[in-house]
Amino acid sequence: MQPVIRITDLTKTYAGGYEALKAVNLEIDRGEIFGLLGPNGAGKTTLINIVCGIVTKTSGTVLVDGFDNVSDYRETRSRIGLVPQELPTETFETPLNVCRFSRGLFGKPDNPEHIEKVLKSLSLWDKKDQKMMLLSGGMKRRVLIAKALAHEPDVLFLDEPTAGVDVELRQDMWNVVQSLRESGVTVILTTHYIEEAEQLADRIGVINHGEVIIVEEKTKLMRELGKKELVLHLTDPLAGIPTSLGDFELELSDGGCELTYHYDTKRDHTGITSLLAALHDAGIKFNDLNTSQSSLEEIFVGLVHKDS
Repeated sequence: MQPVIRITDLTKTYAGGYEALKAVNLEIDRGEIFGLLGPNGAGKTTLINIVCGIVTKTSGTVLVDGFDNVSDYRETRSRIGLVPQELPTETFETPLNVCRFSRGLFGKPDNPEHIEKVLKSLSLWDKKDQKMMLLSGGMKRRVLIAKALAHEPDVLFLDEPTAGVDVELRQDMWNVVQSLRESGVTVILTTHYIEEAEQLADRIGVINHGEVIIVEEKTKLMRELGKKELVLHLTDPLAGIPTSLGDFELELSDGGCELTYHYDTKRDHTGITSLLAALHDAGIKFNDLNTSQSSLEEIFVGLVHKDS
């Protein structure tokens, strides 16, 4: 199946010589939620703005549903909705009028039923006639999403959609994103909240210094790059790790009462059996143990640090 977005050798160099993007190659599958992660200044927003036709590329190609976003810009822009980081400036307008106007900008005929459906899906229908200046920050962000959906796009870019939103509203907006995917909309999400990508995304792409350094399915990424750790709660505290255990990757914490063993999930043997035997030989006893796996945040930090 042809990807809904295909980016090939995309570069962006600004007038001062700064390379914001360096030969980016990326494909987004139709109907997925794609999480684009990266530190500040990595190139996330530049990449989105080029695809959406806001920023001019230096070289490379961007295809949206098979159409070139330069030569076929009307076709590509009609297929894309963008929710930017900035809050709306239509201070004296209402959510209803904002959505109607946005739909008209794309040459779509008036469709009150669709606008009503979008506003209701975002819990904005009862606010439809209130001026934007009277809405909370979270509600304004919802209006941004409604505005982006007003012309019925196939692809929706969410650039930091929950920045500054309280936890409860963030959960509500996560539900909205899931429902959008279920309705067939492809969602590309940039976020600083790693748990947001971990919760929502089907695939994860990490960009740093203008280069995409990895693209992988979320579950596979966490399985292949995530390390597991075994935490042993010792019966008696240790002053230090015995030399007989030097072959194992161990850390001592909690005043010598916890011994943590790090192991790679990709290895044929975890080494846990050998560790337990070595602990027995050393006379070290424990009364409880538990395991955990690296979070997406730990994996992300590791990738960015390695690439720096």
